[in-house]
Amino acid sequence: MSPDSPGQTPSIPPRPQLPDLAATRELGPAATVEARWQQLLLVWQWHHVRHEILKPGTAYPGIVSLIEAAGADPRLRQLYPFTSHYNLNFSSFTSHPWSIQVPSIDPLHDGRFRVRRPRSSEVIGFANTADAAVSLVVGNLPAGLGPAVAHD
Repeated sequence: MSPDSPGQTPSIPPRPQLPDLAATRELGPAATVEARWQQLLLVWQWHHVRHEILKPGTAYPGIVSLIEAAGADPRLRQLYPFTSHYNLNFSSFTSHPWSIQVPSIDPLHDGRFRVRRPRSSEVIGFANTADAAVSLVVGNLPAGLGPAVAHD
């Protein structure tokens, strides 16, 4: 029976090989942030493929397109990204405890995106695309926000 035969579940691809964050931390905050963006995208791409195989035809939040759109904006690309319950967050520190001064974005199952104030449930607005959600975040960045820094 071939892997695409009816009744047989296609195999899930192996987890991706991720950048070594511990090694990049020794290279400085900029290298750590860049490795984290790469890592986050690879992990969520794998989860999306896995979901499509295990639950075909069911909605999956637009987290991959969101990470791609946010990572394409140089103001957000300089921050340390992390996710929690599908929410995309941005920190000014490259390690815990996070310094969250930027709105977060929640991809919703209906295909829209919700943008919320930093560390708050207060909604700034909704967007129909990942790019529009990123624009909403960028429009609410605090003045003088610089790149993420190491936190010891």
